[in-house]
Amino acid sequence: MIKVTIDKNSGYCFGVEYAIEMAEAELEESENLYCLGDIVHNDMEVKRLHQKGLRIISREDLIKLTDCKVLIRAHGEPPETYQIALKNNIELIDASCPVVLKLQNRIKNAYNDTVTQKKGQIVIYGKEGHAEIIGLNGQLNNEGVIISSESDLDKIDFSKPIELFSQTTKSTEGFYHIKSKIEERIKNSPNPEQYFEANDSICRQVSNREPQLTIFSNQHNVILFVSGKKSSNGKALYEVCKKNNSKTYFIENETEIDINWFEQNSTVGICGATSTPNWLMQQVADFVEKIYDLEVF
Repeated sequence: MIKVTIDKNSGYCFGVEYAIEMAEAELEESENLYCLGDIVHNDMEVKRLHQKGLRIISREDLIKLTDCKVLIRAHGEPPETYQIALKNNIELIDASCPVVLKLQNRIKNAYNDTVTQKKGQIVIYGKEGHAEIIGLNGQLNNEGVIISSESDLDKIDFSKPIELFSQTTKSTEGFYHIKSKIEERIKNSPNPEQYFEANDSICRQVSNREPQLTIFSNQHNVILFVSGKKSSNGKALYEVCKKNNSKTYFIENETEIDINWFEQNSTVGICGATSTPNWLMQQVADFVEKIYDLEVF
């Protein structure tokens, strides 16, 4: 017999859940609603909401729209988006995550202090082109230095003051690794006393998932990690599971399951990212249940 357990700590974070609830509430009143970019980095959920009338648009589309409603997703937006909406008589349904909005404000204040007064630079640990990064860098007049790995450190001018932040969904381990490498470079620079301030701005709803998934992945023979391939958070949390359980498989939905992954009398753990809907993890569990005589918890 195979036993399947769905991780109770996986699934939407508050910000994503809030954005989807706002979209569904608005769609009950209207036939359709525009959303600037994918509401969540999960194609299955995007398709479900498309059937309800949610239409995904690009920034180029936004410029052409007038007299309509547009949802701002949890990732947040740069000031330019609000200016366009005001000019084009667009009503914004703002579902920006409170954690992201707080970080936008912190970064804007840091710009006034570190860049304007200290003539330094703001460095953001995150994924270039990610929706949240676009919003954060917009608070910096797009002057922020975006780094995603140690190989990007040459983008930083180590002769100037540095203030470091992180995209809210990045790995805590990755952030502190980057922090230590910057400190190392400053120590070995001509000015080892250079100003450097590091701000751990990672969302705790995200970072707390890492230790929880470490425990969960060690409790099962096989892990099915359910996530959209575009999810940065999904990729990071998948690596946490894979590091602790070599039999961890990344899937977008149940059609990608290979029955050869399972052995008799094994336990299967199903988990996912902060952008993975609970209904999708349940769907994966139901699929496995149809193949085997098992218990689902």
